[in-house]
Amino acid sequence: MISREIYMKRIRPFINTELIKVFTGIRRSGKSVMLELVKNELKKSGVSDKNFLCINFEQFSNSELLDAKILHKRIVEFQKSADGKIYLFFDEIQEVDGWEKCINSCRVDFDCDIYITGSNAKLLSGELATYLAGRYVEFVIYPFSFAEFLEMNRQKNSQIDKSACFTAFLKTGGMPFLANFLGDDSAKNQYLMDIYNSVVLKDVVKRNNIRDVDTLERIIAYAFSNIGHIFSATSLSKYFKSEKRNISHDTILNYLKFCADAFLIYKISRYDLEGKKVLTVNEKYYCADHGLREAVFGKNTQNIDQILENIVCLELLRRNFKVFVGKKDESEIDFIAERNGVKIYVQVAYLLASEETVRREFSVYDSIKDNFPKYVVSMDEFDFSRNGIIHRNIRDFLLGEI
Repeated sequence: MISREIYMKRIRPFINTELIKVFTGIRRSGKSVMLELVKNELKKSGVSDKNFLCINFEQFSNSELLDAKILHKRIVEFQKSADGKIYLFFDEIQEVDGWEKCINSCRVDFDCDIYITGSNAKLLSGELATYLAGRYVEFVIYPFSFAEFLEMNRQKNSQIDKSACFTAFLKTGGMPFLANFLGDDSAKNQYLMDIYNSVVLKDVVKRNNIRDVDTLERIIAYAFSNIGHIFSATSLSKYFKSEKRNISHDTILNYLKFCADAFLIYKISRYDLEGKKVLTVNEKYYCADHGLREAVFGKNTQNIDQILENIVCLELLRRNFKVFVGKKDESEIDFIAERNGVKIYVQVAYLLASEETVRREFSVYDSIKDNFPKYVVSMDEFDFSRNGIIHRNIRDFLLGEI
């Protein structure tokens, strides 16, 4: 089991506090494993097995607990048999009808420590915000980073080098369960397609009562094929009209939001460095895992510049940065990332194959006069750093401190 220390460091300060710990993220990204990692840490601290109540609400054996009143009754019974503080671990809690009231009641009525997971951002909206405002802390769990992917592969083959491992990562992405299919590309592809279908059907179509599934899938395909490109719902609406399909601007934006709520894609807004404001038009979209893009859309190796940009974007999000696309006059910087008052700039390229390419990638920083770190990241092994701008090989960037 991978330790996923990047998340555990953030979670530990909240263990044994009254705040409800909420793990969100795309299906199969490892939220259930995070529950196990927290549980193991509590066991090491001396918590007895009989004080844990762990329920996965997607298991048929727990189907009778999908009603909040019945679930609450089950918790009351468990609490009576426990010795002291109880620890509640509820996986895919959104399957329970009226779960918000049940969880809030537990927080008030029992001496307990609560951990829940969910696969939709709406978990933290609506009634939950009303009942639990200020009483929960959220942790978004992403698929494996390259560092975690490398650790996973080295557990299977200690001799594998990071260059070969990164080549595999470029194609397969970081869904944790892929560790069971090392060397079997067909099985990997089937597994990733199953994840995609599950997310689309359960977390997008069913949750939002979408009837026109064909249009939804066309919009997702367009978003996947254009990751890292400025996106305009108006231009996409015009494209559909040319295909004899009348799809409104609002429908496109709503469907994209539903996909973002399911953590299938991430919307990255543009930030105007001149006006110092977030722009509300022409955002960019990135997919939750580039392995899903390969399974659904293909062409990862043909669009490697887009894939590298997607990998860097997810890495910055994974490390708890707020991420924007930078706009300065007519120039664009791939990413501005902010965390705890510190800012970094990141420009991503495939290869700095010529002096012209080097000048183009580095010159985006010419008009930015602050002293925050500025990076150009590429597949090149040679160090092209100049004028205070740091060049990093992408593997080293992903494995190093940012």
